[in-house]
Formats: sequence, structure tokens, C-alpha cells
Amino acid sequence: KTLTLEAVDLQWAIILQIFMLIWYSPVEHLTVRNLTFRGPLEELTEYAFQPLLSSVEQLISLDGSMKALTLEHVRNKVYYFNQEILYRQFSEMNIANLTIADAYMPHMLCPNRTSSFHYLNFSHNALTDELFQNCGTLADLKLLILQKNKFESLRKVSFMTSRMKSLTYLDMSNNLLRHDGAGVQCQWAESLAELDLSSNQLADAVFECLPANVQKLSLRNNQISNVPSGVAELKSLEELNLASNRLADLPGCGGFTSLQFLNVEMNSILTPSADFFQSCPRVRELQAGHNPFQCSCELQAFIRLERRSGGKLFGWPAAYVCEYPEGLRGTELKDFHLSPLACNTTLLLVTALLLT
Repeated sequence: KTLTLEAVDLQWAIILQIFMLIWYSPVEHLTVRNLTFRGPLEELTEYAFQPLLSSVEQLISLDGSMKALTLEHVRNKVYYFNQEILYRQFSEMNIANLTIADAYMPHMLCPNRTSSFHYLNFSHNALTDELFQNCGTLADLKLLILQKNKFESLRKVSFMTSRMKSLTYLDMSNNLLRHDGAGVQCQWAESLAELDLSSNQLADAVFECLPANVQKLSLRNNQISNVPSGVAELKSLEELNLASNRLADLPGCGGFTSLQFLNVEMNSILTPSADFFQSCPRVRELQAGHNPFQCSCELQAFIRLERRSGGKLFGWPAAYVCEYPEGLRGTELKDFHLSPLACNTTLLLVTALLLT
């Protein structure tokens, strides 16, 4: 039921014949890695490709055993033909899972009829914001992976999903996404529960363009310096990853009333707010390590917070180390102590007066 082909380097006509043989077989999962298709000079025209692809078009629309097709590391040595013909064959496949990864693919067509796709993975290609715009035939699609492409507009990505009524997971990591805000409306699929926007170029305005029902959100490795209050009402959000950004403090939970897990590692937090767990009562785990902590009187309150939190600080104590002042650099926060006299100005003044 499972067949894997490695290092396939053949003429297009032969590859299509192989696909046709497999399609009529009991194979359910076909994987082809390191695929190179080429053609002799007489096949370098659209007229030569059309008969071959037309025969496959009838084949792939039929009900068969095939459930999943994976093509990885694809190289095309046939340059002089209309690639839209090829995209049409893939978009009309009557299968549940389709993966075309690392294929330098610049585009994919919207299926002409309601598609059977439940899972699409087009990672590591050259796809842009024009993908699946105004596409209403992917109503059964549940998981969509588009990482490592060339998407730029978060707003257009949201409209791409708006007609995908069953979409629950979307991976847009490692793209070129931006969002300028300024009252620009976004429209996401209402079913979208998990969204990965890590490793893009998103700033604070991203919180104006997020799915209302998202439960798990990753904004890791972006350019976020602040989580604006009163902008995003994400009442279903349970997990938020803001690691590797530019945050100067822990965000509040005003718009995230269901938040349970927060990751703010590797930001620019010198002295985290000690009242975090009071403003975020449902948070069960906070990852705040690997920040440049400034060990001072203000940090004492955060250290006491760890003792009261009952193990809610993930990575304690190894990931929580003083960065400033230089004399304390490398000291774990659990070993940093200042006397009450040094941190209480009133007590210090009274003591000095009594001594005087």
C-alpha cells in the first residue's frame, strides 16, 4: 500500500506512464524523492505534452486506491511548455493528501470543482500572495502548510483562507509577511484553530489581523516590541509563542482571557513584571528564560514570584541568569539576593537617621 521511489531521473513520458500504472494499483501512499523530469527536443512543445497530460487528467479524476501523493526535491529540465497545464493536473487530483515540496513551484491553480483535498503541503517553493485567492472549492481542506515561500501580505493570506470552511491548521512560517495595520480589515476562516506565523517580518500591528477563534498562535522570531492592549480579543487563545522578538516586558492578558501557555524567551526583558500571574490567572506555564535580566531590587519581586508560582516558570533555574550589572553576569536568579535594607529606601533612610 506504500511505495517510495528515490532519485528518479526520466523523460516526462516515462514518468507519466509510471504514474498511470501506480494509479491503477493498490498503492495508497506514493512518495517520490529527488525527482527530475526531462524531455528530448521533440517533446519541448505544448502540443507534445497535451496528449500525455490529457490522458492523465481522466485518470486522476477517477476514484481509486490512491490517498496520498508526496513529491519532494523536484527539478524540471523541460522548460518550453505551458506550466499551467501541469498545475491543473495536480489541482484536480482526487486524493486526500498532496505534498509538493522543494520544487521551485511559483503557482498552483484553484480546483475547478469541489476538491477532496484534506491536507496540502507546498513548503519550500516560490508561491506568492496570489495563491488560492477567491478560491471556493477547497471547502474540505483542514491542514495547509505554506512555509518557506514568498508570501508578503498577511491580509491577503487571511482572505485566502476565508472560504476554506474546514481549515483548522495553517503554517505560514519562514515567509516575508508584513502587516501595516491602519484599519486594514482581515478575514480569516472561522474554523482556524492553529496558526504559525513564525520567522516573518511582523510587528505590533499583527495583533489587528489575527483569527478570532485561534487557540494556538506562534509569532516566534518576528519584530514585535509590544502587545497592544484593547486591540486583539482572542478569547479562545490558549497558547501564545512570542519568543525571539523585541519585547521589553511580559504582556498582559487583557485580550487573552483563556491563555494557559506563554513563551517570551530570547526577548529584551530586563525586569519582568511581578504581577504577571495576577493579570493572567489561567496561565499554567510561563517560558521567560534566556532574557538579559538586570539583577536589581526590582527583580527581587519576580524572583519571589517564582517561589509562589509553584513551578510555573519553565526552565527555572538554569535559563534565568543575570546579564546586568557586569559584576553579576552569569549568576542564576535563584542565587541573587539583596538585603531588605538595600531595596527599601524608607527603611534605609530611617536606619541612617538612627545611626546618625
